[in-house]
Amino acid sequence: MTATHRSGPIIVVTDVREQTSELRSRLERTTDHEVRTLPATGDLEDSLGTDATDPPDADGETAATVPSGVVLELDCPGEIQTILQRVHARMATVPTIVAPPKGSERLATVALRADATDYVPTAGDEDPIDRIVATIRSQPQSPSADDGRYHRILANELPDEAFVIGENGTYLEAKARPDSADLYSTAADDLPGSQLEDAFPAQVATKLQDCIDRAIRTDDVQSVEYDAETTEGPRRFEARVVPIDQRIQGRRAVVWLARDITERVQRERQLRSRQDQLETLNRINAVVRQVIETLVEAPARDAIEREVCEQLVDSDLYCGSWIAERAGDGRLSYRTGAGEAETYLDGVRDLTVDQERPVTRAVQTGEIRTTNRIHEGGTVPEPLQEAAREDDVRSAIAVPITHEDATYGVLTVLASRDDAFSERERAGFRLLGETIGFTIMAVKNRQLLFSDTVVELEFRIDGGETFSFDLSEAYDCTCSLEWAGTTANGRTFQYVTVDGLDGETVLEKARDHESIERCRLIHDGEESCTLEMQLAKSGVRTLANHGATIRDVTVESGVGTCLVEVSQDADVREIAEALTVIYENTELVARREVDRPVRTAAQRRNRILDRLTDRQLTTLRLAYYGGFFDWPRESTGEEIAEAMDISPPTMHQHLRKGLKAILGEFFENGGHN
Repeated sequence: MTATHRSGPIIVVTDVREQTSELRSRLERTTDHEVRTLPATGDLEDSLGTDATDPPDADGETAATVPSGVVLELDCPGEIQTILQRVHARMATVPTIVAPPKGSERLATVALRADATDYVPTAGDEDPIDRIVATIRSQPQSPSADDGRYHRILANELPDEAFVIGENGTYLEAKARPDSADLYSTAADDLPGSQLEDAFPAQVATKLQDCIDRAIRTDDVQSVEYDAETTEGPRRFEARVVPIDQRIQGRRAVVWLARDITERVQRERQLRSRQDQLETLNRINAVVRQVIETLVEAPARDAIEREVCEQLVDSDLYCGSWIAERAGDGRLSYRTGAGEAETYLDGVRDLTVDQERPVTRAVQTGEIRTTNRIHEGGTVPEPLQEAAREDDVRSAIAVPITHEDATYGVLTVLASRDDAFSERERAGFRLLGETIGFTIMAVKNRQLLFSDTVVELEFRIDGGETFSFDLSEAYDCTCSLEWAGTTANGRTFQYVTVDGLDGETVLEKARDHESIERCRLIHDGEESCTLEMQLAKSGVRTLANHGATIRDVTVESGVGTCLVEVSQDADVREIAEALTVIYENTELVARREVDRPVRTAAQRRNRILDRLTDRQLTTLRLAYYGGFFDWPRESTGEEIAEAMDISPPTMHQHLRKGLKAILGEFFENGGHN
């Protein structure tokens, strides 16, 4: 009796939509077998014939319609499982190959658990046709030779490494990809017979054994992540653990499919780091917004600084923050702080802040300074290193609190993370330092504005490199500052009256002077003139940044007298040093407390009315209530003049003089900033 079923056709089961199969065409060119295409929904039983174990026909042969192999060109897990069950139920010895257009771990698992002979994705690196034909030709008829099936499925689908592991943790089979085999100190061929405890530390081995136990107990696929030592250092792996229905060597077992996910884990870690940075920046921005809002209501500098420190440590990103101010003698002193790093903050209070070198350098350079691994290095004094170890302080950032050319102090923030302050985070803190500086400057100016008693400082300036000094010395004239200030775009303007010199000469000299960027003549007389000048630099802006208001500046014969007003708690030494930056030879010659007259709104209104004539007041009222100042205008100048029964030029003359009287009352005691 002979069995001729091996010469039967190869049946390719494909999706009904794929009537023309590329796989079938290639199989026909490679093998002598007849190749038939069968839709997945077709009558499979009619195409399978009978099994080799069925009784022979009258001629002593089994049916010739028994296929040599069944190839499933499908990618639907449900269809693959159903068709394999039907094939195996009809004839157990016919080779079955799952050949999806594109492989996946899920399809490999389905093929394995449904007892496919082989799994060969047609989009793989190897030639799928040669693999399929070789599998059909080499498959023994005995159903007891199923172990090779695991070898082929593992070899083709394996991401990086795969094992067949018994329920007691014994390696039964092992395979690794060629491009990853060099990572392991033990070759895959040497693993069978060894235990999980031989390949991993006890804690990891226990974790992996628990996963195997869970897969067998639930009869379901399990996953686990674990670390393994390789020749390139620690690597991270993710495994899919598939229970096997058949027993191997009398025991239950699993197929262990492992993928090296080290790079993915690193990318995820980087993504989390970027997310943390973004969260940090958002929190810093929130603090900046809160500081700006605090500016409206902050009664004093102390409240601003305390609010900043408390808001920073409310975040779990930072464990402490503190602020030091620049004292009158140029040294730094602790002002306020907050956070859980109490030992470190106590150490800062006890030490002279100048011993905190990063803080000192931040003030000296005006640049942010970061310190990493505080508890290890020598960047801070030893007492602070000990405190850092106790409070787990690892990183710090020192942020100058500045506004333009004025430095008010340093904000220091502590973190329990190594390398906590990235470049983007430093940019956020730089903005925070500038915002705090602006807030402090604004509070100083507000305190000065509303003070009933102020301090008047008189400075003598012997020579300077500005235009007024050079002009007064060369022509024996007197230069008086009418007003000086800064526009929104940062340009500094001065209006200077020169007595004892004509406007044409003054304008010519001003245009040639290096300290003046632009100038124009406002008023010209024979012995007096007024100029508008835009300066490259000026002490006006510097004094304003330190909370001082200029009341008068006069320069005569190269010597200047400068009167400024400051609040009673102002740092006089700081203001003198700031002025010295602009004018080198500056001397404080007088310090006087001055009581400001308190005027009610009614008193100020009466003063304005006293300066207006009846005609000016009438013109202003008609123009105001007639909508002359609206935009667009509700009344023209001609209509206002007609109502007064005067000519338009006369109306405009009364209007301008009246406005000048009102603005004069408003600005005459308003200072020069």
